[in-house]
Amino acid sequence: MAGTPQYIRNLNENLIMDALITQGTMSRADISRQTGLSKPTVSLAVEHLIDRNLVREMGPADNAQGRKATLIRFNETAYYVCGIDIGATRIRVALSDLNGEIIAYRTYPMVVQGAYERGEATMLELLRSHMNELLDENHLNWDQIQCIGFGIPGVVLPESGRINRIVDPLAGLEEAFSLESLSGAFPCEVILENDVNLAALGEYRSGAAAGYPLFVFFSIGTGTGAGIMVHGQLLRGLGGLTGEIAEMLVDDGRRLEEVLSADGLMQLAKDYLDQHDELLEVADSGADDLHRHLTPEKLFEAARSGEVEALDILQQYSQKIASALRQISVVLAPDLIVLGGGVGGNGDMLLPLLRQIISEQFPVQPQLICSKLGEQAVVTGAVQVAIQQTMLNLQQEAME
Repeated sequence: MAGTPQYIRNLNENLIMDALITQGTMSRADISRQTGLSKPTVSLAVEHLIDRNLVREMGPADNAQGRKATLIRFNETAYYVCGIDIGATRIRVALSDLNGEIIAYRTYPMVVQGAYERGEATMLELLRSHMNELLDENHLNWDQIQCIGFGIPGVVLPESGRINRIVDPLAGLEEAFSLESLSGAFPCEVILENDVNLAALGEYRSGAAAGYPLFVFFSIGTGTGAGIMVHGQLLRGLGGLTGEIAEMLVDDGRRLEEVLSADGLMQLAKDYLDQHDELLEVADSGADDLHRHLTPEKLFEAARSGEVEALDILQQYSQKIASALRQISVVLAPDLIVLGGGVGGNGDMLLPLLRQIISEQFPVQPQLICSKLGEQAVVTGAVQVAIQQTMLNLQQEAME
């Protein structure tokens, strides 16, 4: 087809689409100046894009004199995409237009018991029901959904879309969350990606890491992982294993995830309390026996209230985080490290401790900040990859 009039027309349409997405509302004359295409060529291409519902006329421009030009803009609601974060304890679902504007967001508890008892179809039905609910609430149907991006707390094999390891609470559901299974459960294109990689992408596109040439998203929660981006591109490595810092070994031979995960933090706190045999006061409930009631949330709450024991535990915990950050820093020398996840997101308590350690002990001292997107980091990245794929598909459709 290359060189034919239709091929050239489709190239022109894609060029105009790119200009409208980048610049926003424009007149046909503006498009002509921006793209270098002739005015008749622009007019013909715009009419075809209007027929495809990809651009729309917005009415006359507010020019002071002469005939008022009609403004054109990209139709961000021509289609929609979704991002789904399959977490160890929560499922987060976001609905977005083609500009990346999240128009609906829901959080659901992760329920794995029924999936284990009745098979993988149960989990897929659960995900599908969440999506149906979101579409119904927003008066949309599946014909309007072009792509869903899924984030999973596990290693996704790039070639097959299979999962060869997953965070412990979801162990046994690898097949249910494979690309093949998800694609069979939803009537649109599906993309499957590691959740921390998506969080890194989300922070780069619209969060704390915007514009940084080399940064690491370091997630600490039920599991531990890192997403590494260089000039806007994710590093994947052999078998998609780049950033699997959970497998790093600490001095006593334990995996890093055993030490830094939420369970690791709780074990550290339990060991500390066993040694001190003391009670820790929790801000909203007075003295509370943490041997029976300790959670990461209560620990951070107690530290915020100034409880000495909680602060001591977080000081020890921060030393362990810093040990991992040091290894990352001397290998990659990133401009920025972004902390995220259910535990890592407690930046008000962790960042001052970590920054002091970095300034005093690190030979390479990257900037250290907390996630701007918080719990929506993964779904934001999932939406972005879904939009990228949708736009690529629309361009390819025009070329066929």
